[in-house]
Amino acid sequence: MTGKNVGEPDDRVDRDRLSRLLGGELTWLVERVRKRLERGESLDTSVTLTSATQEQRDAVHRLLGRRPRAGAALTVALPAVDEILRRSGASPDGLAAAVTALTGPITDRAARAATLDTAWRRAFAPLTAVANSRAELAEWYARLHATGLVRRLTSTPETAGPLLADLARVVADLPSSGEPLSTFAARTAHDAHALDDGRPLATLALGAARVLAGLPEAPSREVWASVGVVRDDVSSTVLTLGFPGDAHTATGRALAAFHAVGQPVVLTLRQLVGAPPRLPTGSIAICENPVVVTTAADRLGPACPPLVCTHGQPGAAVMHLLRTLAETGADLRFHGDFDWGGVRIGNVLFDRLPIHPWRFDASTYRTVVAAHPGTALAGTPVAATWDPHLAPAMTELATKVEEERLLDTLVQDLAAD
Repeated sequence: MTGKNVGEPDDRVDRDRLSRLLGGELTWLVERVRKRLERGESLDTSVTLTSATQEQRDAVHRLLGRRPRAGAALTVALPAVDEILRRSGASPDGLAAAVTALTGPITDRAARAATLDTAWRRAFAPLTAVANSRAELAEWYARLHATGLVRRLTSTPETAGPLLADLARVVADLPSSGEPLSTFAARTAHDAHALDDGRPLATLALGAARVLAGLPEAPSREVWASVGVVRDDVSSTVLTLGFPGDAHTATGRALAAFHAVGQPVVLTLRQLVGAPPRLPTGSIAICENPVVVTTAADRLGPACPPLVCTHGQPGAAVMHLLRTLAETGADLRFHGDFDWGGVRIGNVLFDRLPIHPWRFDASTYRTVVAAHPGTALAGTPVAATWDPHLAPAMTELATKVEEERLLDTLVQDLAAD
Protein backbone atom coordinates (compact mmCIF):
# COMPACT_ATOMS: atom_id res chain seq x y z
CA MET A 1 0.00 0.00 0.00
CA THR A 2 2.33 2.71 -1.28
CA GLY A 3 1.51 6.12 -2.65
CA LYS A 4 2.25 9.78 -2.19
CA ASN A 5 2.81 11.42 1.21
CA VAL A 6 -0.33 11.05 3.32
CA GLY A 7 0.12 14.61 4.47
CA GLU A 8 -0.57 15.89 0.97
CA PRO A 9 -4.05 15.87 -0.68
CA ASP A 10 -4.23 13.87 -3.94
CA ASP A 11 -5.89 15.85 -6.76
CA ARG A 12 -6.60 12.64 -8.69
CA VAL A 13 -9.15 11.26 -6.22
CA ASP A 14 -12.86 11.42 -6.92
CA ARG A 15 -14.10 13.00 -3.70
CA ASP A 16 -17.79 12.65 -4.49
CA ARG A 17 -17.39 8.98 -5.23
CA LEU A 18 -15.24 8.49 -2.11
CA SER A 19 -17.91 10.12 0.00
CA ARG A 20 -20.44 7.63 -1.32
CA LEU A 21 -18.10 4.65 -0.84
CA LEU A 22 -16.70 5.53 2.60
CA GLY A 23 -19.27 7.91 4.08
CA GLY A 24 -22.30 7.30 6.24
CA GLU A 25 -22.08 3.96 8.01
CA LEU A 26 -18.36 3.60 7.17
CA THR A 27 -17.26 6.79 8.92
CA TRP A 28 -15.87 4.64 11.73
CA LEU A 29 -13.60 2.88 9.22
CA VAL A 30 -12.22 6.19 7.92
CA GLU A 31 -11.53 7.36 11.51
CA ARG A 32 -9.70 4.12 12.33
CA VAL A 33 -7.50 4.42 9.26
CA ARG A 34 -6.70 8.07 10.02
CA LYS A 35 -5.62 7.23 13.57
CA ARG A 36 -3.31 4.50 12.28
CA LEU A 37 -1.76 6.92 9.78
CA GLU A 38 -1.27 9.54 12.51
CA ARG A 39 0.53 6.98 14.64
CA GLY A 40 2.71 5.92 11.70
CA GLU A 41 1.18 2.43 11.71
CA SER A 42 0.84 0.12 8.73
CA LEU A 43 -2.43 -0.29 6.84
CA ASP A 44 -1.54 -3.90 5.95
CA THR A 45 -3.87 -5.20 8.62
CA SER A 46 -7.52 -5.53 9.60
CA VAL A 47 -9.65 -3.39 11.89
CA THR A 48 -12.57 -4.60 13.99
CA LEU A 49 -15.71 -2.83 15.15
CA THR A 50 -17.34 -4.50 18.12
CA SER A 51 -21.14 -4.48 18.39
CA ALA A 52 -21.63 -3.37 14.77
CA THR A 53 -25.13 -2.44 13.62
CA GLN A 54 -26.83 -4.18 10.71
CA GLU A 55 -26.52 -0.96 8.67
CA GLN A 56 -22.73 -0.94 9.21
CA ARG A 57 -22.49 -4.61 8.19
CA ASP A 58 -24.53 -3.89 5.05
CA ALA A 59 -22.25 -0.94 4.18
CA VAL A 60 -19.18 -3.20 4.33
CA HIS A 61 -21.00 -5.76 2.18
CA ARG A 62 -21.67 -3.12 -0.48
CA LEU A 63 -18.07 -1.86 -0.39
CA LEU A 64 -16.31 -5.22 -0.55
CA GLY A 65 -18.93 -7.16 -2.52
CA ARG A 66 -19.12 -9.97 0.01
CA ARG A 67 -20.91 -10.45 3.29
CA PRO A 68 -18.91 -10.13 6.52
CA ARG A 69 -18.68 -13.12 8.80
CA ALA A 70 -21.58 -13.62 11.15
CA GLY A 71 -21.33 -12.33 14.70
CA ALA A 72 -21.51 -9.09 16.65
CA ALA A 73 -17.98 -7.97 15.65
CA LEU A 74 -17.30 -6.58 12.21
CA THR A 75 -13.80 -7.09 10.79
CA VAL A 76 -12.57 -5.31 7.65
CA ALA A 77 -9.32 -6.09 5.86
CA LEU A 78 -7.74 -2.76 4.94
CA PRO A 79 -5.71 -4.17 2.01
CA ALA A 80 -9.02 -5.28 0.43
CA VAL A 81 -10.44 -1.75 0.77
CA ASP A 82 -7.22 -0.32 -0.66
CA GLU A 83 -7.42 -2.58 -3.72
CA ILE A 84 -11.05 -1.69 -4.39
CA LEU A 85 -10.33 2.05 -4.24
CA ARG A 86 -7.41 1.70 -6.66
CA ARG A 87 -9.25 -0.53 -9.16
CA SER A 88 -12.37 1.62 -9.07
CA GLY A 89 -10.40 4.77 -9.82
CA ALA A 90 -11.98 6.55 -6.86
CA SER A 91 -8.51 6.84 -5.34
CA PRO A 92 -5.73 5.65 -7.66
CA ASP A 93 -3.19 5.88 -4.83
CA GLY A 94 -5.24 3.78 -2.47
CA LEU A 95 -6.77 3.99 0.99
CA ALA A 96 -4.29 6.37 2.61
CA ALA A 97 -4.79 8.95 -0.14
CA ALA A 98 -8.55 8.52 0.10
CA VAL A 99 -8.64 9.18 3.84
CA THR A 100 -6.40 12.23 3.38
CA ALA A 101 -8.72 13.59 0.71
CA LEU A 102 -11.78 13.08 2.92
CA THR A 103 -10.39 14.29 6.27
CA GLY A 104 -7.48 16.59 5.48
CA PRO A 105 -3.68 16.37 5.74
CA ILE A 106 -2.31 13.84 8.21
CA THR A 107 0.68 14.37 10.48
CA ASP A 108 2.71 11.39 11.61
CA ARG A 109 2.42 11.92 15.37
CA ALA A 110 5.30 9.60 16.22
CA ALA A 111 7.65 11.42 13.87
CA ARG A 112 6.43 14.78 15.13
CA ALA A 113 6.90 13.69 18.76
CA ALA A 114 10.44 12.50 17.98
CA THR A 115 11.27 15.82 16.33
CA LEU A 116 9.82 17.73 19.27
CA ASP A 117 11.73 15.59 21.75
CA THR A 118 14.96 16.32 19.91
CA ALA A 119 14.23 20.05 20.00
CA TRP A 120 13.58 19.93 23.76
CA ARG A 121 16.83 18.03 24.39
CA ARG A 122 18.68 20.65 22.40
CA ALA A 123 17.06 23.43 24.46
CA PHE A 124 18.00 21.69 27.73
CA ALA A 125 21.57 20.92 26.63
CA PRO A 126 23.32 23.84 28.45
CA LEU A 127 21.52 23.08 31.71
CA THR A 128 22.10 19.34 31.30
CA ALA A 129 25.83 19.97 31.09
CA VAL A 130 25.80 22.01 34.30
CA ALA A 131 23.65 19.48 36.18
CA ASN A 132 25.87 16.59 35.07
CA SER A 133 28.89 18.36 36.54
CA ARG A 134 27.28 18.91 39.95
CA ALA A 135 25.94 15.81 41.68
CA GLU A 136 24.02 17.87 44.25
CA LEU A 137 21.77 19.17 41.45
CA ALA A 138 20.86 15.77 40.00
CA GLU A 139 17.59 15.41 41.90
CA TRP A 140 16.54 19.00 41.19
CA TYR A 141 17.27 18.57 37.48
CA ALA A 142 15.30 15.31 37.32
CA ARG A 143 12.38 16.94 39.14
CA LEU A 144 12.48 19.89 36.73
CA HIS A 145 11.98 17.47 33.86
CA ALA A 146 9.36 15.36 35.63
CA THR A 147 7.12 18.28 36.62
CA GLY A 148 7.12 19.87 33.16
CA LEU A 149 7.59 23.30 34.75
CA VAL A 150 9.81 24.57 31.94
CA ARG A 151 7.27 23.55 29.31
CA ARG A 152 4.48 25.28 31.21
CA LEU A 153 6.51 28.48 31.48
CA THR A 154 7.69 28.55 27.87
CA SER A 155 5.37 26.35 25.73
CA THR A 156 7.90 25.61 22.97
CA PRO A 157 11.57 24.54 22.73
CA GLU A 158 12.28 27.68 20.73
CA THR A 159 11.19 29.97 23.58
CA ALA A 160 12.69 27.66 26.23
CA GLY A 161 16.17 27.64 24.71
CA PRO A 162 17.29 31.17 25.70
CA LEU A 163 15.69 30.82 29.16
CA LEU A 164 17.46 27.52 29.86
CA ALA A 165 20.77 28.95 28.62
CA ASP A 166 20.37 31.81 31.13
CA LEU A 167 19.41 29.34 33.85
CA ALA A 168 22.52 27.28 33.15
CA ARG A 169 24.74 30.35 33.62
CA VAL A 170 22.93 31.35 36.81
CA VAL A 171 23.18 27.90 38.36
CA ALA A 172 26.81 27.48 37.29
CA ASP A 173 27.71 30.67 39.20
CA LEU A 174 26.03 29.65 42.46
CA PRO A 175 27.01 30.18 45.18
CA SER A 176 28.11 33.75 44.57
CA SER A 177 30.22 35.94 46.83
CA GLY A 178 27.79 38.46 48.29
CA GLU A 179 26.67 39.96 44.99
CA PRO A 180 23.48 42.05 44.85
CA LEU A 181 20.68 40.18 43.11
CA SER A 182 20.34 42.70 40.29
CA THR A 183 24.09 42.71 39.61
CA PHE A 184 24.22 38.93 39.64
CA ALA A 185 21.24 38.78 37.24
CA ALA A 186 22.80 41.32 34.88
CA ARG A 187 26.09 39.41 34.81
CA THR A 188 24.65 35.92 34.31
CA ALA A 189 21.39 36.56 32.42
CA HIS A 190 22.16 39.95 30.83
CA ASP A 191 19.07 41.46 32.46
CA ALA A 192 19.18 43.12 35.89
CA HIS A 193 15.53 42.19 36.52
CA ALA A 194 15.66 38.61 35.23
CA LEU A 195 15.67 37.23 38.79
CA ASP A 196 12.90 39.47 40.11
CA ASP A 197 10.01 37.65 41.78
CA GLY A 198 7.52 36.30 39.26
CA ARG A 199 9.94 36.14 36.34
CA PRO A 200 10.30 32.66 34.76
CA LEU A 201 14.06 32.59 35.32
CA ALA A 202 13.63 33.49 38.99
CA THR A 203 11.08 30.69 39.43
CA LEU A 204 13.46 28.11 37.97
CA ALA A 205 16.67 29.39 39.53
CA LEU A 206 15.18 29.62 43.02
CA GLY A 207 14.57 25.86 42.93
CA ALA A 208 18.26 25.23 42.32
CA ALA A 209 19.23 27.77 44.98
CA ARG A 210 17.02 25.98 47.52
CA VAL A 211 18.83 22.72 46.82
CA LEU A 212 22.27 24.28 47.05
CA ALA A 213 21.35 26.09 50.29
CA GLY A 214 19.52 23.11 51.77
CA LEU A 215 16.46 25.30 52.44
CA PRO A 216 13.43 23.71 50.77
CA GLU A 217 10.85 25.82 52.66
CA ALA A 218 12.63 29.09 53.50
CA PRO A 219 11.57 32.48 52.07
CA SER A 220 13.28 33.44 48.82
CA ARG A 221 15.26 36.30 50.39
CA GLU A 222 16.79 33.90 52.88
CA VAL A 223 17.53 31.32 50.20
CA TRP A 224 19.31 33.80 47.94
CA ALA A 225 21.36 35.12 50.86
CA SER A 226 22.44 31.57 51.72
CA VAL A 227 23.94 31.16 48.25
CA GLY A 228 25.70 34.51 48.35
CA VAL A 229 23.16 36.59 46.42
CA VAL A 230 21.60 39.41 48.40
CA ARG A 231 18.27 41.12 47.81
CA ASP A 232 17.88 44.57 49.32
CA ASP A 233 21.07 43.92 51.22
CA VAL A 234 20.98 46.89 53.60
CA SER A 235 17.40 46.92 54.90
CA SER A 236 17.60 43.40 56.33
CA THR A 237 19.49 43.63 59.63
CA VAL A 238 20.28 41.72 62.80
CA LEU A 239 20.98 43.14 66.27
CA THR A 240 23.95 41.59 68.06
CA LEU A 241 26.00 42.01 71.23
CA GLY A 242 29.19 40.40 72.47
CA PHE A 243 30.60 39.20 69.15
CA PRO A 244 34.39 39.43 69.46
CA GLY A 245 35.03 40.23 65.79
CA ASP A 246 38.43 39.95 64.11
CA ALA A 247 41.02 41.95 62.22
CA HIS A 248 40.50 40.33 58.83
CA THR A 249 37.40 42.08 57.46
CA ALA A 250 35.77 45.48 57.87
CA THR A 251 32.78 43.81 59.53
CA GLY A 252 35.06 41.91 61.89
CA ARG A 253 36.96 45.05 62.85
CA ALA A 254 33.73 46.95 63.53
CA LEU A 255 32.49 44.14 65.76
CA ALA A 256 35.78 44.06 67.64
CA ALA A 257 35.64 47.82 68.26
CA PHE A 258 32.08 47.72 69.63
CA HIS A 259 32.80 44.57 71.63
CA ALA A 260 35.64 46.37 73.40
CA VAL A 261 33.21 48.97 74.77
CA GLY A 262 30.30 46.58 75.31
CA GLN A 263 27.96 48.14 72.77
CA PRO A 264 25.33 46.40 70.57
CA VAL A 265 25.92 46.26 66.82
CA VAL A 266 23.32 46.22 64.04
CA LEU A 267 24.68 44.20 61.10
CA THR A 268 23.22 44.36 57.60
CA LEU A 269 22.82 41.37 55.35
CA ARG A 270 25.30 43.06 53.01
CA GLN A 271 27.98 43.03 55.70
CA LEU A 272 27.32 39.42 56.68
CA VAL A 273 27.46 38.13 53.10
CA GLY A 274 29.92 40.52 51.48
CA ALA A 275 32.47 40.87 54.30
CA PRO A 276 31.66 38.09 56.77
CA PRO A 277 33.41 38.29 60.13
CA ARG A 278 34.99 35.39 61.96
CA LEU A 279 32.24 34.00 64.17
CA PRO A 280 32.39 32.46 67.64
CA THR A 281 31.85 28.72 68.03
CA GLY A 282 30.70 28.46 71.65
CA SER A 283 27.31 29.12 73.20
CA ILE A 284 25.14 31.69 71.39
CA ALA A 285 22.08 33.10 73.14
CA ILE A 286 19.12 34.26 71.02
CA CYS A 287 16.31 36.49 72.25
CA GLU A 288 13.19 37.92 70.65
CA ASN A 289 13.18 41.51 71.98
CA PRO A 290 15.83 44.26 71.79
CA VAL A 291 15.30 45.11 75.50
CA VAL A 292 17.21 41.95 76.40
CA VAL A 293 20.19 43.19 74.37
CA THR A 294 20.19 46.70 75.80
CA THR A 295 19.81 45.43 79.37
CA ALA A 296 22.67 42.95 78.88
CA ALA A 297 24.83 45.73 77.43
CA ASP A 298 24.07 48.01 80.40
CA ARG A 299 24.77 45.36 83.05
CA LEU A 300 27.49 43.22 81.49
CA GLY A 301 29.18 45.47 78.93
CA PRO A 302 32.20 43.83 77.27
CA ALA A 303 31.73 40.75 79.48
CA CYS A 304 28.47 39.80 77.75
CA PRO A 305 28.77 36.58 75.70
CA PRO A 306 27.48 36.54 72.11
CA LEU A 307 23.80 37.44 71.93
CA VAL A 308 21.55 37.69 68.83
CA CYS A 309 18.12 39.36 68.73
CA THR A 310 15.48 38.26 66.19
CA HIS A 311 13.46 41.46 66.81
CA GLY A 312 10.22 39.61 66.18
CA GLN A 313 9.96 37.25 63.23
CA PRO A 314 13.50 36.55 62.00
CA GLY A 315 14.38 38.11 58.67
CA ALA A 316 17.00 37.12 56.11
CA ALA A 317 19.92 38.70 57.99
CA VAL A 318 18.96 36.97 61.25
CA MET A 319 18.55 33.59 59.60
CA HIS A 320 21.75 33.93 57.61
CA LEU A 321 23.76 34.76 60.73
CA LEU A 322 22.21 31.96 62.79
CA ARG A 323 22.68 29.40 60.03
CA THR A 324 26.31 30.42 59.61
CA LEU A 325 26.83 30.14 63.36
CA ALA A 326 25.27 26.67 63.36
CA GLU A 327 27.59 25.62 60.52
CA THR A 328 30.62 26.71 62.53
CA GLY A 329 29.51 24.45 65.39
CA ALA A 330 28.06 27.06 67.75
CA ASP A 331 25.51 25.94 70.36
CA LEU A 332 22.35 27.98 69.73
CA ARG A 333 19.65 28.52 72.37
CA PHE A 334 16.52 30.64 72.08
CA HIS A 335 14.16 32.47 74.40
CA GLY A 336 11.06 34.38 73.33
CA ASP A 337 7.81 35.79 74.65
CA PHE A 338 5.39 33.29 76.13
CA ASP A 339 2.56 34.26 73.81
CA TRP A 340 1.33 32.73 70.57
CA GLY A 341 3.45 35.06 68.47
CA GLY A 342 6.53 33.99 70.42
CA VAL A 343 5.66 30.34 69.86
CA ARG A 344 5.37 30.94 66.13
CA ILE A 345 8.78 32.60 66.07
CA GLY A 346 10.17 29.68 68.02
CA ASN A 347 8.70 27.22 65.54
CA VAL A 348 10.45 28.98 62.66
CA LEU A 349 13.81 28.74 64.43
CA PHE A 350 13.47 25.25 65.88
CA ASP A 351 12.19 23.85 62.59
CA ARG A 352 15.04 25.27 60.51
CA LEU A 353 18.04 25.27 62.82
CA PRO A 354 19.68 23.08 65.49
CA ILE A 355 18.53 25.22 68.41
CA HIS A 356 17.82 24.41 72.07
CA PRO A 357 15.24 26.20 74.23
CA TRP A 358 16.64 28.77 76.68
CA ARG A 359 14.17 28.93 79.56
CA PHE A 360 11.49 28.61 76.91
CA ASP A 361 9.50 25.56 77.94
CA ALA A 362 6.38 24.55 79.85
CA SER A 363 8.19 24.17 83.18
CA THR A 364 9.64 27.70 83.06
CA TYR A 365 6.29 29.11 81.96
CA ARG A 366 4.39 27.55 84.87
CA THR A 367 7.01 28.72 87.37
CA VAL A 368 6.93 32.33 86.15
CA VAL A 369 3.13 32.52 86.03
CA ALA A 370 2.86 31.07 89.57
CA ALA A 371 5.24 33.73 90.90
CA HIS A 372 4.05 36.72 88.88
CA PRO A 373 0.53 36.56 87.38
CA GLY A 374 0.53 38.62 84.19
CA THR A 375 -1.82 39.84 81.48
CA ALA A 376 -4.40 37.70 79.72
CA LEU A 377 -3.18 35.59 76.83
CA ALA A 378 -5.03 36.32 73.56
CA GLY A 379 -4.83 35.06 70.01
CA THR A 380 -4.99 31.73 68.21
CA PRO A 381 -3.17 28.88 69.96
CA VAL A 382 -0.34 27.10 68.13
CA ALA A 383 1.63 24.02 69.15
CA ALA A 384 5.29 24.46 70.08
CA THR A 385 7.28 22.00 68.00
CA TRP A 386 10.12 21.83 70.54
CA ASP A 387 7.95 21.23 73.64
CA PRO A 388 4.59 19.44 73.31
CA HIS A 389 3.63 20.53 76.84
CA LEU A 390 4.06 24.27 76.33
CA ALA A 391 0.94 25.09 74.30
CA PRO A 392 -1.37 23.09 76.64
CA ALA A 393 0.14 24.90 79.64
CA MET A 394 -0.37 28.31 78.02
CA THR A 395 -3.93 27.41 77.08
CA GLU A 396 -4.63 26.25 80.63
CA LEU A 397 -3.15 29.27 82.44
CA ALA A 398 -4.12 31.78 79.70
CA THR A 399 -1.40 34.18 80.80
CA LYS A 400 1.03 36.10 78.63
CA VAL A 401 4.65 36.29 79.85
CA GLU A 402 6.88 38.70 77.96
CA GLU A 403 10.68 38.55 77.98
CA GLU A 404 10.81 41.68 80.14
CA ARG A 405 9.43 39.60 83.00
CA LEU A 406 12.51 37.34 82.88
CA LEU A 407 15.16 40.00 82.24
CA ASP A 408 17.00 39.45 85.52
CA THR A 409 17.11 35.71 85.02
CA LEU A 410 18.21 35.92 81.38
CA VAL A 411 20.99 38.41 82.15
CA GLN A 412 22.16 36.21 85.05
CA ASP A 413 22.38 33.31 82.60
CA LEU A 414 24.48 35.45 80.27
CA ALA A 415 26.73 36.50 83.13
CA ALA A 416 27.24 32.87 84.10
CA ASP A 417 28.34 32.09 80.55
